[in-house]
This record gives sequence, C-alpha cells and structure tokens, in this order.
Amino acid sequence: MPALPLLPTSLVGSYAQPDWLIDRANLAGRFPPRVRARELWRVDPELLGQAQDDATLLAIRAQEEAGLDLVTDGEMRRESYSNHFATALDGVDVDNPGTALDRSGHPNPVPRITGPIRRSRPIEVQDLDFLRAHTDRAVKMTVPGPFTMSQQAQNDHYPDAEAAAMAYAAAVNAEIRDLFAAGADVVQLDEPYLQARPEAARAYGVAALSAALDGVTGTTAVHVCFGYAAIIHERPSGYTFLPELAGCPVDQISIETAQSGLDLGVLADLTGKTIILGVIDLSTSDVETAELVAERTRRAFDWLPPEQVVLAPDCGMKYLPRPAAEQKMRAMSGAAALLRAELTGA
Repeated sequence: MPALPLLPTSLVGSYAQPDWLIDRANLAGRFPPRVRARELWRVDPELLGQAQDDATLLAIRAQEEAGLDLVTDGEMRRESYSNHFATALDGVDVDNPGTALDRSGHPNPVPRITGPIRRSRPIEVQDLDFLRAHTDRAVKMTVPGPFTMSQQAQNDHYPDAEAAAMAYAAAVNAEIRDLFAAGADVVQLDEPYLQARPEAARAYGVAALSAALDGVTGTTAVHVCFGYAAIIHERPSGYTFLPELAGCPVDQISIETAQSGLDLGVLADLTGKTIILGVIDLSTSDVETAELVAERTRRAFDWLPPEQVVLAPDCGMKYLPRPAAEQKMRAMSGAAALLRAELTGA
C-alpha cells in the first residue's frame, strides 16, 4: 500500500454519479434497488460500459483533485451498493424476485434464493483493475456484507436466515481474497443491516462477518450506518449495534457521526480498531468549512489516538449533486491538513 499520512481521507465508497449516466431523480425517489434496475441508466446498453468507465475516471480525478488519500471507484457501475454483487451470484433468481422488508419496514423486490449461493467468478476484480490502472494512490473496494445480503433476499432454499448468511459469507470471502490478490489496499464490507436488525445481528451477524474474513490477509473494514440521508431522514442518536464488533477480525470500522451528532463515547469499546469517522453531513448540499469538519474530528481524540482515525463522509455521497460532493471532499481534506498541522507542529 502507498504510504498514508496521519488522518488519511477517503470516501465510504460511493461518489455522485453524473446526470448523463443515471436518472438521479428516479434514483433518489426510491429505495435502493436490491434486484437489477436497468431503467435507471440513461445510456444505451451497448454503450453503457464505456460510459461507466468515463464516469469512473471522473470520480477518480475528483477524489485526487480534492486531495483524498485513499481512492475508490465511486461505485459508478452500481445501481446500489449491494445489487451489483448480490445479483451476480449463482443460486438467486433475480428475474422472478421475492419480497423482503427494507430497513424502513417497506416491502421491496429482492433476489429470491432458489439454490446454493455460490460465486462462480470474480465479480469486482475487473472494476478494481480499472481503478488500479488509473491512480497511483491507495485504493479501496467495497463489497456488500453477508448479513446484509441475507436480509435483502427471500430465502426459498436454506433452512433459515443464518444458513443463508453463512453461504453468502463464503462467497464474500472468495471475493475478498481475489480483490487483495489483484492489488486492493483496503476491502470494505458494507453491513448497514447490522444496525437495522440488531437482534439477528447478535444471533449470527458477527459470525457471518467473521466467516467472510476468515483467512484474509490485507486491511479490511466494515461499514455500519443509519441509512442514506437522502432517503432515511430521521436519525437515531446512537448505534444499536457497534460494540459487538470489537471481537470481530476486522481492522477498521466505518461509522456515521456528522448528521446524527453521535455521542463518540461508543468508541470506548472499539479502542483496538481504526475508526473511519463520518464527518461530512450528506443530508444537505451546504458545504461545511474545514474548521467545522476538523471540530467534528477532534471529538474522537478523547477516545482514540489520531493514528487510529480516518476521515470520511457519512454514507450515501452518490445522492449529492456533484459540485457539492466535490466541495465537501475538499473541506474534508482541508480539515485533515489543519489537524495534521496542529498535531505535528508542521
């Protein structure tokens, strides 16, 4: 991995997709799709791959120019954070979907599990290859976590949801290994449903996550959030599930703090982990000052040394207008520069 500075900066995963690529009004007016949603793309299918490549280049350059230290592909090729991966697995019928409740209690079309969940080929390695070829900075790839995918599916095959989650874990484990072999510096598992379904998460969510990480060598992260600010407007004041991750074999934990004003005392239970700290509020296009973002970050230093903190937005940057997304990234980089100067005297 290229050397990272103190208080490195990164996206959670997604970046704002261009209006010429995706129907942003349609995207924002619905819950994130669990099955394919090809109607979201504005580009004809035969040209879509080229357009997604071009959008990915824009996302990479925007991150570099804003000064981010760890770069993602912006998830430009994804209709949602999870369906790109979940619908590419064997054992699911996406043409005849099932139904599951989303985190707001609304029924959603979801993949229907009709046979053994298997990953027959690498799913994101080609995306990583493109990212790696177009930046010399450290890179991160994101994969939906096994617990979350098990909650976003109708299980018509396995005896229970735990068995389905463990099958998803095996598929995720194979993908993570291939991503590290292909040159990923960080691989992040997105597990928002650990927060949304804490009782099931305690029953088998950590076990599934641990199975997905079994034998993996490389820097890993898990992202736990309250839902996209563009869609989930009411934010709880604290996490219902977080200390349970202290014993999980993951290196970094990504949390949201900006919009919710989270009490960071929760970090007292996670002192063995690096924390990817959400310090950019994505519920508004108003751009924070670097000083405000720095102040949000300083709150964590009561619980963790700066060496264990990564600056990031809250999750869901794909829903922001691109100019606001760009300026918010710059504010985050500016905050990191301010804090580094304070801490090192440089």
